[in-house]
Amino acid sequence: MIISGHMSTSTWYNTKHPKNNSPSHKTKMLKQMLTCCKVYISESRNRAALNAIDRAAKLFPDAPIINKFEDETYNRVGYTLVSEMGLNPISCPLKNAVFEMVRTAFEAIDLEMHCGSHPRVGVVDHICFHPLDGVSLDHVAGVAKSLAADVGSKLEVATFLYGAAHNERRSLDKIRRDLGYFKPNNSIENQWAGGPQSELLQLNPDEGPPRALSRKGVVVIGATQWVDNYNVPIFSNDMATVRKIAKRVSGRGGGLKSVQSMALAHGEGVIEVACNLLEPNKVGGEQVQIEVERLAKEEGMEVGKGYYTDLSKNEIIESYLKLIHCSER
Repeated sequence: MIISGHMSTSTWYNTKHPKNNSPSHKTKMLKQMLTCCKVYISESRNRAALNAIDRAAKLFPDAPIINKFEDETYNRVGYTLVSEMGLNPISCPLKNAVFEMVRTAFEAIDLEMHCGSHPRVGVVDHICFHPLDGVSLDHVAGVAKSLAADVGSKLEVATFLYGAAHNERRSLDKIRRDLGYFKPNNSIENQWAGGPQSELLQLNPDEGPPRALSRKGVVVIGATQWVDNYNVPIFSNDMATVRKIAKRVSGRGGGLKSVQSMALAHGEGVIEVACNLLEPNKVGGEQVQIEVERLAKEEGMEVGKGYYTDLSKNEIIESYLKLIHCSER
């Protein structure tokens, strides 16, 4: 069951995380057993494919989709699933639900036919597990590793691990740079189109065959603490200047610590500064918004109101608990 769904970002912006109310005693107890998975798939225009993925997820009611965010310009969809965390990562309902969604996505989507203005390394671009209150990161990492092993062996797709799921705590950013993630293969239109240019990989995968399949690409799976995503639109076609702004916003560019950012075309006359907020309790969307506005003003550019692409951590928990409460009536 999908209990919250955003329309495409061009029609509905989630601009602010609402204030969180104090959780009830029951909420506090259940929080101790919950974990979350975010699945990013390179498709939002093929309705038949998306419907098939939704049906696959519904086969596992113990791991419901809590939020779904589609963006037709980026041609990308993000799913957020939650379930109770068992002791055995191999039999975790969350892992089983995500695996079935991945399997279905590979059957329904051909990367060679895909085009969008968001970077990706495969049909299933990115999967990340996050512990919710009371669940250890190492425990969640075990689920990520188990899923990666299944994707690599059963679906025969090269799979890379990062964060707590990787022995050396390799970062997502590092894998993406090594795989050429940030470079559009249609630089004139700032688009990523078609499958990988070569089956040869710059990195050896942690699971699966050592090659990138033209129809599927590769998969990146990890486990980290909570991450928020916040995008700020700038009304301009000057990609070079917006890229400079994005770099200056990021921690890597000397800007806001724990913020990763890049500039992405988002339709005619709009370029977004798309940000990963790695420590959202320290640096949130409001600070990013202020900094982007400050830097854009220096360039004489107009900035729109930014938006989150998902619910907050507490909203995810509360939404899940409401669903469970309703199903028990």
